[in-house]
Amino acid sequence: MREDAMARLADVARKAGVSVATASRALVRPEMVAERTRQRVRDAAIELGFRYHPSAQALATGRSRLLAMIVPDLTNPFYATIIAGAQRAAEEAGNDLLVVVSDESPERERALIDRLRDRVDGFVAIAPRGPASLFTLPDVPMVLVDRRTRGVPSVVIDTPGGLHEMGAHLAGLGHRRIAYLGGPRGSWADPRRLDGLRNGSGHEVIAFGPLPPTFEAGNRIADELVASGCTAAVAYNSALFMGLMYRLATLGVKVPEQLSVCCADDLAEFGLAVPEATTLHVPTEDAGASAVRTLLGVVDGRPPEPRHRSVPVELVIGATTAAPA
Repeated sequence: MREDAMARLADVARKAGVSVATASRALVRPEMVAERTRQRVRDAAIELGFRYHPSAQALATGRSRLLAMIVPDLTNPFYATIIAGAQRAAEEAGNDLLVVVSDESPERERALIDRLRDRVDGFVAIAPRGPASLFTLPDVPMVLVDRRTRGVPSVVIDTPGGLHEMGAHLAGLGHRRIAYLGGPRGSWADPRRLDGLRNGSGHEVIAFGPLPPTFEAGNRIADELVASGCTAAVAYNSALFMGLMYRLATLGVKVPEQLSVCCADDLAEFGLAVPEATTLHVPTEDAGASAVRTLLGVVDGRPPEPRHRSVPVELVIGATTAAPA
């Protein structure tokens, strides 16, 4: 740390009435300092025009206070809300969050990790389809979101548990032949969601897919679904759901009188146009925040307990499900 930076830090400490060490912690590791003390130090720093230089901070602590988050893309609202929660938790702990896009390419994921591993304190990765070997690198702090891999801490949204409850709801209405519009090929979560739905319903579940998680895919599969004789359908995500609903309206199929339709994520959270749909409320922001807090514990040498955290979901019964005709 430069000599003039140390002198200015001492000025901040004197004005705030704390030691230099406490002033440094308040600026570098704010979570370790009481709120009133932290605020006094910040107020003194602002009044004196003091700014703690990132390079000095890294030298003093061995930490860059920068975290990286790998996401498949930025167009999916499911990922966007996870990012929002992760950023909130990072900033609350005095860190910055760098978001990088993998385009669901294992080669790009590996290149991003290799390029950033010496510049960030650790990674949060949303990687539903990449090989597990990408995320088990020695000396690279890593936390996965919505996927479990041996040896890597994770935060998993319990969508399979929610689909188990959704299957029981449909069975209770009298549905005996249920369609599942599945997720993309190679998805870690997709077979687990299908199992949850099957186990919950206790009746026949016909899987359609794998399907791209897009509006177009939901639109294209609707004709085949209607011809299948299923009386209820569950979509892997909101984009598939919306595409399916659009095509059903075009075909003149009434929901829920002729076909009950559910979605495995929360449309209301994404601001879409079917607020009364039967869905799962998925606390994606909580999952992102939990992943960052878990990562900070790993970086600080505190193994997470439990190693794999589960975020519960809630079944919201709306107007798109009813007893079969």
